[in-house]
Amino acid sequence: MERIKVLAFDTGGTVLDWHGGLVAVLAECAARRGVERDWRVFANEYRRRSLGRMLGAVEPSFDIDDVHRDVLDELLNKDGVHGFGQDERRAITARWHELDTWPDFVPALTRLRRRYVCVSFTILSLSLVIDVSRRNAIDWDAVIACEMLRVYKPRPEAYRSAAKLLEASPGEILMVACHNFDLDAARGEGYRTAFVRRPDEWGPSGPPDPVPNPVTDLVVAGFAELADALHI
Repeated sequence: MERIKVLAFDTGGTVLDWHGGLVAVLAECAARRGVERDWRVFANEYRRRSLGRMLGAVEPSFDIDDVHRDVLDELLNKDGVHGFGQDERRAITARWHELDTWPDFVPALTRLRRRYVCVSFTILSLSLVIDVSRRNAIDWDAVIACEMLRVYKPRPEAYRSAAKLLEASPGEILMVACHNFDLDAARGEGYRTAFVRRPDEWGPSGPPDPVPNPVTDLVVAGFAELADALHI
């Protein structure tokens, strides 16, 4: 078995607390406008629809920032939320660039980078990853945004292209994610895989796929445990 040289991190839900950030900004805007909704449910539908537009895209004329703007407008109109003007809509879409990481990530990343090349491999836009990385002091070795590849996970070409850019064989890369669809696709291209549990990613409703595929190489409760498992 090849020695792991690179850790490729899914970023949107694995590293970033999008649910907490989005619920907070929706509630802030709603309080100013006197609008009442279940913003946890709204945030989850916002995320679900946005992923649906982006995953598997090939040569799209849009990126995730465009999708976030379009889907927000659709949902607000569909739900009859008339109190949110352009200022509120801009604040909500801007919050994607201001998300916090899960608290256990940055300390573990510092440990992991002592031995491994650590990269963000993500459907998020490059500008979004730059902004959240600067905000949270995330010190990546590189960012591979699918918009740069022109093909989006979980298409197999995305994983092949990422490995080529890294000049690593797939077996030397450990894909780290909290989503089975990402890990399953990476495994199909020869990557090693690590499932990190993020039970709060979707808030109280819990993640849609909390049970890791049993063929996953590593299953850990958090990033500190990942570093321990990799003997850092």
